[in-house]
Amino acid sequence: MITLPPNIEQEVLVLPSNERLALIDKLIISLNLPTQSDIDKLWADEAERRIEELDKGIVKGIPGEEVFAEIRARL
Repeated sequence: MITLPPNIEQEVLVLPSNERLALIDKLIISLNLPTQSDIDKLWADEAERRIEELDKGIVKGIPGEEVFAEIRARL
């Protein structure tokens, strides 16, 4: 874990909670992590790709009963 310079840590810890939360938000945004809408779009694109593969016969679906039977057999 990184050690902050004592003055920065002290200044942040005395901020009111709403200001600390705002700072946390800014720090998280600065990480350039995907937003929930980004994640939702990626999953929607993946679902569309899989449906297309099923429709074109590129892949074959496996009935859920078979999948769960195989899992039970392995356990």
